[in-house]
Amino acid sequence: MTSVLHKAKRIIVKVGSSLVTNEGRGLDTAAIANWAAQVSALRRMGKEVVLVSSGAIAEGMLRLGFDQRPTDIHELQACAAVGQMGLAQIYETSFRSHGIGSAQVLLTHADLADRERYLNARSTLSTLLRMKIVPVINENDTVVTDEIKFGDNDTLGALVANLIEADALVILTDQHGLFSADPRKDPSAQLVREAKAGDPALEAMAGGAGSSIGRGGMLTKILAAKRAAKSGAHTVIAWGREPNVLTRLAQGEAIGTQLLAQTGTLNARKQWMADHLQTAGRFVLDAGAIEKLTHGGKSLLPVGVVAVDGEFGRGAVITCVSEGGVPVARGLTNYTSSEARRIMRRPSSEIESILGFVEGPELIHRDNLVLL
Repeated sequence: MTSVLHKAKRIIVKVGSSLVTNEGRGLDTAAIANWAAQVSALRRMGKEVVLVSSGAIAEGMLRLGFDQRPTDIHELQACAAVGQMGLAQIYETSFRSHGIGSAQVLLTHADLADRERYLNARSTLSTLLRMKIVPVINENDTVVTDEIKFGDNDTLGALVANLIEADALVILTDQHGLFSADPRKDPSAQLVREAKAGDPALEAMAGGAGSSIGRGGMLTKILAAKRAAKSGAHTVIAWGREPNVLTRLAQGEAIGTQLLAQTGTLNARKQWMADHLQTAGRFVLDAGAIEKLTHGGKSLLPVGVVAVDGEFGRGAVITCVSEGGVPVARGLTNYTSSEARRIMRRPSSEIESILGFVEGPELIHRDNLVLL
């Protein structure tokens, strides 16, 4: 069995609280330096890496003198605010020692549920990767209460994998992977080396939260793998203190548990657009635009649109129809309905002079379009 990271180009690495905080005894600078060294090695292999790192609340607890995770929401928010400073500083210092820049990105689930904010986050992360910067992502626990109460960074890692179409999600934890039973209670428990993400039997194997520091148990990791698989990303669950775990995985060594997605990334995204989203409006296309979409494999340009129906914002799901009303395609628009009406029938070179800005030369990029 070969690790899925061997062929993966874009990788999300989620590091749990117990790993970066040394089981709650403050930030483990040596461990974070080790992650930075391994990420640097992955970069030399030609891979793009995004880190999703827990640890802010745990570090804040230490700095503010809490012996146990507080239950008061505002105290949790204060811990997150204080701890995030130290977490970001150590990551920045560690990556700089390898000549790599890093960026702090704080997200909430709401950022990824709203289509316009989703696209903005996607664009920012894609730009950072193109500029060879390592994004370090955490939930914005300082301002959003329900993320603290119900959220976990395993889920966030899966959402980020879907957001930027990663090839693989690596969840590093204090367990060696998924076992057939809880190995702390059942000595006969066997490590599950490989399985299909989303297999209901996996959820039956997973226990509850195993650490007093973090929020996510094995079940959240199984569910995260199931979520990541919807966009075609495979998941690896491995012990974070395994020596050189990331570089060995990237070299093809099978470590921990790998949960395989059953659908390729592009197919999963097109299925998502075609089957699961309600459209907010319509673009009526001329015959030339339809020909380029259906046979030329092109993006939808403003010049091929003869009418815009409905009121919608950037990132809305739009149905493309012929002048006779026959559905042709569906996709995510780069422009609002009012902007689209201003630039329709006009060449892309005129977008900036008409609107004063350019989100892209196309109304719908080919990557965000599915033929019906």
